[in-house]
Amino acid sequence: MKKTNKFIFWTPRILSIVFILFLSLFSLDVFDGTSSFFETLLALFMHNIPSLVLLIFLLISLKYEIVGGIGYILAGILYVIFTILGAPEAFLALSWSIIIAGPAFFIGTLFLIGWFKKKRFQVNKTRV
Repeated sequence: MKKTNKFIFWTPRILSIVFILFLSLFSLDVFDGTSSFFETLLALFMHNIPSLVLLIFLLISLKYEIVGGIGYILAGILYVIFTILGAPEAFLALSWSIIIAGPAFFIGTLFLIGWFKKKRFQVNKTRV
């Protein structure tokens, strides 16, 4: 495997792990000390549903990069849509939702690039 192929293979996976950990940090606000143990546990689970969905996409995309590409791009699009629909001013919501959705788009694009390169390599390999 060439050096660039290793870079294209590992970069979206590592960035995906970092992105999931970053999103999980937002769930730490449930520890305010006013809720019971089970309420806190439920709130923690609810806050981490997006991280768990992205983790499932990551685990599947370890073998099938197309799933990671489509999944992360769709997650970014859904986040932008839900943010705009829930905000009183759409332009401001769009501007700050890109901060979260941008990395998801980037990671999804990297997964798709890796998938295209692997697919092209397999086609070239069968022709020889």
